[in-house]
Amino acid sequence: MTWIQAVLLGIIEGITEFLPISSTGHMVIASHFMGIADDPFTKSFEVIIQMGAILTVLVLYWRRFLPNWTFYQKILIAFLPTAVIGFLIKDYVDLWLESPLIVATSLVLGGIVLLFIDRLRPARDGVAIESLSIKNCLQLGLFQSLAMVPGISRSGSTIVGGMLLGMKKSEAAEFSFFLAVPTMAAATGYKLLKMLKSGEHFSAEQWQALGIGFIVSFIVAAIAIKAFVGFVSKRGFAVFGWYRILLGGVILILLSQGIDLKF
Repeated sequence: MTWIQAVLLGIIEGITEFLPISSTGHMVIASHFMGIADDPFTKSFEVIIQMGAILTVLVLYWRRFLPNWTFYQKILIAFLPTAVIGFLIKDYVDLWLESPLIVATSLVLGGIVLLFIDRLRPARDGVAIESLSIKNCLQLGLFQSLAMVPGISRSGSTIVGGMLLGMKKSEAAEFSFFLAVPTMAAATGYKLLKMLKSGEHFSAEQWQALGIGFIVSFIVAAIAIKAFVGFVSKRGFAVFGWYRILLGGVILILLSQGIDLKF
């Protein structure tokens, strides 16, 4: 992986991590079209640089993360379903990541949902994060766990779940940001643990690529978060829905033409 490829993947990760368009789907698609080898380092890179984007949440919303047991309790309860389900099906997730058909289909289906979510929950005062019950938090965690299927989008599934529970668009979006912190920290920790157990070592060039991707994703994510919250509060999710359908449709057309898109 060259430093230019690391920069490009960092930009893609920073933009897509918090938008409901699937960061994982975009990363595997981008890696394929840039000709980046599908090896253990690439898979580790794609997970680890996500922490750069997630760190942005702690920086931008640091006041929310000051000692507040009620806030932490809601986040941890919402995290549990993903932790348990992820542990049980982790081997299947790695297989799904290699399927362009699954990614494309998930992009299209998720896009259709986003086209209708604004109509189901028009802009109005709704349930605040502080008002979420334990049951609500578990339900949001279940929605987030749907994103284990590549192309679904972790932020998208959590936002849709929040709006179906009566949250405002901005509140649902911010809760998806907060829930990303333990979720992605766990994913990154698990990937690093596997790397240590396997005796895998990165070269100096690979560590450099990781550092570049991490920093770029952090900077770009900071811009994307602010822009995203303001955009959806005013215009909703339809544009993201159409984008997902278009991207997924293009991939499905390429597959139907027999073009090899092995991820």
